[in-house]
Amino acid sequence: QVQLVESGGGLVQFGGSLRLSCAASGFTFSNYVMNWYRQAPGKERELVASISSTGGSTYYKDSVKGRFTISRDNAKNTVSLQMNSLKPEDTDVYYCNARFRSYNYWGQGTQVTVSS
Repeated sequence: QVQLVESGGGLVQFGGSLRLSCAASGFTFSNYVMNWYRQAPGKERELVASISSTGGSTYYKDSVKGRFTISRDNAKNTVSLQMNSLKPEDTDVYYCNARFRSYNYWGQGTQVTVSS
């Protein structure tokens, strides 16, 4: 059974930090590109950060470059998103996503709220 379980969300003040983690199981984690998306109510889900299967390549949405860092541990089947210098506009539900060929899995999401 495929599972992606996010943790680490919560309420933080402007300028603070949070670290999101996603624990994967039920599939060959090291084959998959791992992504973090976020979605606000009434808006489309948007890609925030992505990391290749080996961890050698990353992508960041322009608005989070220099503030967020995605990383993965293929031995532990985990992917993380370190979020620093958080802003109110980072408030969203954050989703972990795993993608490989036609396979596409989602976590249940974790709420991140940044207060001003």
